[in-house]
Amino acid sequence: MQLPFTKMHGLGNDFVVLDLISHPVKLSPAQIRKMADRHFGIGFDQMLLIEPPSQPDVDFDYRIYNNDGSEVEHCGNGARCFARFVLDKGLTARNPIRVKTVNRILTLKVESDGLVTVDMGMPDFSPTSLPFRGMQAPQHERSLTIDGAQHTVSFRVVSVGNPHAVIVVDDLDTTPVQAIGTALGSHPDFPRGVNVGFIQILDKDTFKLRVYERGAGETIACGTGACAAMVAARAAGLLNADALGRLTGGDLRLSWAGDGHAIIMCGPATTVFEGSIDTHDL
Repeated sequence: MQLPFTKMHGLGNDFVVLDLISHPVKLSPAQIRKMADRHFGIGFDQMLLIEPPSQPDVDFDYRIYNNDGSEVEHCGNGARCFARFVLDKGLTARNPIRVKTVNRILTLKVESDGLVTVDMGMPDFSPTSLPFRGMQAPQHERSLTIDGAQHTVSFRVVSVGNPHAVIVVDDLDTTPVQAIGTALGSHPDFPRGVNVGFIQILDKDTFKLRVYERGAGETIACGTGACAAMVAARAAGLLNADALGRLTGGDLRLSWAGDGHAIIMCGPATTVFEGSIDTHDL
């Protein structure tokens, strides 16, 4: 079977998008890993699956798989690509679009300038939502000793549909992102793993960010990581309600009015190329 795919990216965080409404197929984790291989497959950070709506108040279901074949709950850069894809392919004429992820409903809107705005929902600072086995008071800073007692890191935990630990650093360029991200991301106090964000505050309106994603490693950009970093830093009094996030792949505009409000993210989504792959070769 020839399976059509579209390669897209959001600030360099790259995806393969599959329309499972027009071409229903079930892929195993091993097949996803083979497609994700950048030498022997297509290559991507995540795979985005577009499925028929499972409930009447949404337009589509939206599922995300890492390049190691594991399913994850949410992907902000992927959500923007999802919106551009379904409109470009004529799968819907609605704008905004409502999509259902594993654990929340997102509202996506393609703006007149081509950028995509996503209502990411409200952040959850409760450790049990990640889950995290450490101190239970929401929004407080935590510390863990990692990497054979070589590092003690302080961080804030927040769920934005998927789990994040956010570390404030003085200089991103000299921070051992891979070492700390690997150790903290797989720490036993995070039984389902955690994405680790490293944020450098430039001023009250601007920050730089690198993210080590569970199941994918460091990516050029992480939309949910930017949202998590922004709200964690704002809860600590380091950022204003509107901030520009400067990621390796480009910039995201983020807004969060505080407790009880949703995070709003705005940024680009780009189609790179289209093709098809023979599922018998997977």
